[in-house]
Amino acid sequence: MTTPAPLPQPLTGLPPLLDIRELSAYLGVPVSTIYDWRARGLGPRAYRFGKHLKFALDDVTAWIEDQRDPAPQPDRR
Repeated sequence: MTTPAPLPQPLTGLPPLLDIRELSAYLGVPVSTIYDWRARGLGPRAYRFGKHLKFALDDVTAWIEDQRDPAPQPDRR
């Protein structure tokens, strides 16, 4: 009887990656919206692996912060 090969260990130091459906669910927007943002250069950066898009969670978080409205300015009267 042979011993099964050990399962591969997750790589350390790599950012978690989301696919487009996971990103859609995370942001609460349709997948088509993400494709539209990409076509117009508005969405988060992505990696392309063949026909598959993957989004680094760090890039998504930075993009989300860029979408935040500026803090309201105090009324100076």
